[in-house]
Amino acid sequence: MTDKSKLAQLKEMTTVVADTGDFDAIAQYSPEDATTNPSLLLKAAQMPAYRSLVDGVIQSVSSGKMSSDEQLSACMDRLAVGFGEKILETIPGRVSTEVDARLSFDKDGSIAKARQLIELYEQAGIGKERVLIKMASTWEGIKAAEQLEKEGINCNLTLLFNFTQAVAAADAGAYLISPFVGRILDWYKANTDLSDYAPADDPGVQSVTGIYNYYKQQGYNTVVMGASFRNTDEITELAGCDRLTISPQLLQALDDDYGVLERKLDPANTGKKIHYQLGGEAAFRYELNDDPMVTEKLSGGIRAFVADQIKLETWLRDIQ
Repeated sequence: MTDKSKLAQLKEMTTVVADTGDFDAIAQYSPEDATTNPSLLLKAAQMPAYRSLVDGVIQSVSSGKMSSDEQLSACMDRLAVGFGEKILETIPGRVSTEVDARLSFDKDGSIAKARQLIELYEQAGIGKERVLIKMASTWEGIKAAEQLEKEGINCNLTLLFNFTQAVAAADAGAYLISPFVGRILDWYKANTDLSDYAPADDPGVQSVTGIYNYYKQQGYNTVVMGASFRNTDEITELAGCDRLTISPQLLQALDDDYGVLERKLDPANTGKKIHYQLGGEAAFRYELNDDPMVTEKLSGGIRAFVADQIKLETWLRDIQ
């Protein structure tokens, strides 16, 4: 036992990010940054505490019934930025705001949407240095991030499940990647004979560990932010990672635990040299296709985000 919770100890070696759209939860755990996505926005927007924010956004884009897809798109953008603006009032760092997942295979569309979101933030008096634009780690998303980074718009490449995506993102100069730990574990539990893994053997933990070590060996500046955790063991096995984005429930569990937290990832101790050479677009697509886990999880993640985006749009229409 120690006089500091595991959450407090974790903050000494890793930047802790809140994975929620709930302002109150963010304020409670004092993270550096916060991330949002369509699923989190759908949940937060329907909370009574935030109805006034939703109503204000709707009124700002429509004088009556929402009558066009263009109005609805503008409303969705303003809602995402509205939540981002409120979140930034409670954290010192950055908020991640996601591009419409239906643009996951549209490089130019993703770039245009990112610019629109940044413009809305700037209209609200928030500089782009406090925002990360989230996009799926498809070839098109990575290439969109490459262009946006050149414009000074920092990007968070999400739905990242394997080494190929991670290297392509770093080569593109992405500011940050979000490898999904828990979803990798979910796939292995569902598709192999093993249903239980020791924390160090968790395939999601091993994936992020390999990516982190390779980045440090190669001198990449891209930030590694583990995401999508299923339990606190996954988090503690990645203690020392650049950043970890954690749900309020797991933040609370860490805050209640006063055991000793050992640093597991360290740029000064990355183990055996990792050798890898990324090819071009064809090689990227082949390597993803050759990995059934990433193929299923990337496509499924995009579909899930799109479904929640559509649910939120439908809900906004219905409350008019």
